Amino acid sequence: MENIYFGSCSWKYPSWEKLVYSSNSVENYLAEYAQKYRSVEVDQWFWSLGKKSYGLPNRNLVAEYNQATPPDFRFTIKCPNTLTSTLAYRGGAEPNRLFLNPEVFNKFLDRVEPLLPKIGLLMFQFEYLNKDKMASKEAFMDRLGAFFSSLPKGLPYAVEIRNPWWIDTAWFSFLKSEQVAPVLLQGYWMDDVSTILQRHKDELGDVACIRLHGDDRKGIEKATGEDWSRIVTPRDEELLRFAPLVARIAQEGKVLYINVNNHYEGSSPLTISKLEKLLGREE
Repeated sequence: MENIYFGSCSWKYPSWEKLVYSSNSVENYLAEYAQKYRSVEVDQWFWSLGKKSYGLPNRNLVAEYNQATPPDFRFTIKCPNTLTSTLAYRGGAEPNRLFLNPEVFNKFLDRVEPLLPKIGLLMFQFEYLNKDKMASKEAFMDRLGAFFSSLPKGLPYAVEIRNPWWIDTAWFSFLKSEQVAPVLLQGYWMDDVSTILQRHKDELGDVACIRLHGDDRKGIEKATGEDWSRIVTPRDEELLRFAPLVARIAQEGKVLYINVNNHYEGSSPLTISKLEKLLGREE
């Protein structure tokens, strides 16, 4: 199933020695990572809110990422939260005047342009939107539709939302109409991904992303001591429900990005190994 891309959320973890890396101090973590996996999620440019120049990517770093990876490698990149936060500061009340601002996105796109052939998804991750932040799902879709209509066409856009009850047939229909991929999150009080896939498997579109996260970030960091080389919160039952659905969707020719966070079970590489075994892809 070459249309399934397994990857982690970030990659520079010395504790992945022997799981991914030959040592805990390799010269180029990404280059060695790319020998084992075909994709990775990049979130380092997401945390941009309030930063000078929106925390735009360093051009030299982007070039390094390009040089470190083969042509068939794929990056799923979280776009700056300057674009997706309704408020100007975390915990504040001042509206973010750059919310869904096409100019900010175009500046970001200009910085990551060398990676474009390798970008699998440009992901817009939104926070939970209560009525103080967004009047309704319909109002949100109107804003989002206007935003996408002003962006360059033909790029692999994707959207993740944190309002569970907004994920319905109307939501998937909207994404299809905008040619935008859905990003489904496992964790953070969202509905179980397997349930969503069973209910909406025929509405996903040609490309989708599933991000496997846990529910207790601080708890798992304490349990692991940030040594991400072992499973500390097994989720075998979830994975057993999840894997057959992934296989069925992939068999229909859809492209799936499965982004696994260390916080899901304690070790992204070990979770990926479980999934590959369940899908009969273990080396």
